[in-house]
Amino acid sequence: MELINTFMTWILKNRIGQIEKFKNNPLETQREILFKLIHTAKHTEFGKKYNFGKISAYEDFNAWVPVHDYEAIKPYIEQTMKGQQNVLWPTPIHWFSKSSGTTSSRSKFIPVSPESLEDCHFKGGKDMLSLYINNYPETKLFTGKSLTIGGSLQTNNLDFNENSFSGDISAVITRNLPVWAQMARTPSLEVALMSEWEAKMEKMVEETLKENVTSLTGVPTWTLVLLKKVLEKTNSKNILEVWPNLEVFFHGAVAFGPYKSIFESLIPSPNMHYMETYNASEGFFGIKDQKDSDELLLMLDYGIFYEFIPMEEIESEHPEIIPLDKVKKDKNYALLISTNAGLWRYKIGDTVKFTSIDPYRIKISGRTKHFINAFGEELIVENAEKAMEITCNATGATISNFTAAPVYFDSNHQQGTHEWIIEFVKFPNNKDEFLQRLDQELRNVNSDYDAKRYKDMVLKLPVLHFASEGLFTKWLKSKGRLGGQNKVPRLSNNREYIEEILKFV
Repeated sequence: MELINTFMTWILKNRIGQIEKFKNNPLETQREILFKLIHTAKHTEFGKKYNFGKISAYEDFNAWVPVHDYEAIKPYIEQTMKGQQNVLWPTPIHWFSKSSGTTSSRSKFIPVSPESLEDCHFKGGKDMLSLYINNYPETKLFTGKSLTIGGSLQTNNLDFNENSFSGDISAVITRNLPVWAQMARTPSLEVALMSEWEAKMEKMVEETLKENVTSLTGVPTWTLVLLKKVLEKTNSKNILEVWPNLEVFFHGAVAFGPYKSIFESLIPSPNMHYMETYNASEGFFGIKDQKDSDELLLMLDYGIFYEFIPMEEIESEHPEIIPLDKVKKDKNYALLISTNAGLWRYKIGDTVKFTSIDPYRIKISGRTKHFINAFGEELIVENAEKAMEITCNATGATISNFTAAPVYFDSNHQQGTHEWIIEFVKFPNNKDEFLQRLDQELRNVNSDYDAKRYKDMVLKLPVLHFASEGLFTKWLKSKGRLGGQNKVPRLSNNREYIEEILKFV
């Protein structure tokens, strides 16, 4: 195994030179990608409709090709799912990522082309390992296996063509991994792709206990569920008693800050590392490339062309759209992508802030629809997660999840407020202190919220529900959304989610 580890680390280190190349030539890299995408797709149904063959400059692309949300691009995707090819992208598309970015009953199906699998998702996975090795050259990562906690597949979608397959993006990737990658991961493919989540967790524990697990990959919430089941099964005090060579957790999908303390308690080692990635159904976008930073390097050579909409323009009928060379630091942008799977100027619903423009590094700041702005407070997910992390650290509490929504003015409420449901692993010693601290930290990180809280003139002190572990799992189960990349919406500008969840409190 030591020989394999040496060989794999040598192979993966070779990619660092290519990463440095796009870091040093970001605008040229992006321009090349845009025109390669346009040239490749010019004979597709979409390409003909929008005159791809005549586009000779970014300005043409900007003027001729409209911005698409899912509803706008959905008819093209459904054509492809029914078996028609060369619609959005010229190479045959049979795989579709079933998006779980929302807990509503409606699902989104995102096309996954051979190019997006190979040149985006697989490449992102390899680069994640390359950057990790570059930061920790003494790693023994490949002396063991990666425990991957992913979703499930629906291999025959009855509503569409029998050759169309769908599932969580993690499951689509796992199903299509090359043989060498399959050998380096656990559990078995059969267990990894199981659809019944509770039975799957039991099988995962059973199989992975026998392995030398050196890394974990998954969403923090569901990874914690697995780790706790492992401890219960083995009657161990911590995870290192089960997997002594565990050295890194590759995570994404939700902010890690609120979960860090509980991971550190379960895996009490100064040599345990945590590496964030930004991988979505639509593509692999960013990777943490520095040891002591929570910034993500924007990966510019994955067959994705990036554009950005300033958040103040997001509701505009004709929003300002800017390419990479026009972005500014510390400003909120909605992400717009054109990809090698045939998504064209597609709003994925995420918002980002640039922390650096040389090279281009970002932080995920939230969702375009996951915010609270009922009273002009403009509270975004980034604010909520930061305030929650500071509050937990200050009060000795540990949470597993939370959601919040506004309480509007009515005959019973002469002032507005925010209502929170917080699920705790460890409750604070003083609940009132926790409430006061959370409110203060929200005021500290968001000046608009602070202004609305001034003397309770617009917003009163928040209402908090302190819930025990398992609440959100019950709600997700009731929605048929257990496991995979399914997650609880942190913030909502209406009360749809919170009213449903309150029934389980």
